[in-house]
Amino acid sequence: MLKWSLEDLSEKSGVGTTTLKRFEAASGVSNGNLSTFQRLQDVFEAAGIEFIGSPGDRPGVRLNK
Repeated sequence: MLKWSLEDLSEKSGVGTTTLKRFEAASGVSNGNLSTFQRLQDVFEAAGIEFIGSPGDRPGVRLNK
């Protein structure tokens, strides 16, 4: 949606590319620190991504620009 590279996301969030690759490769919910996931959510929301639904009820995202 944002057309960011892994390096772009890493730079904007302060989360290392190795961690981001591990999250991408995981099947299901990745293991990680809650603060890391919160940082990623904050960066995405600041860029216009809206998280919708809930984990148990049609989770998703949409671009709100």
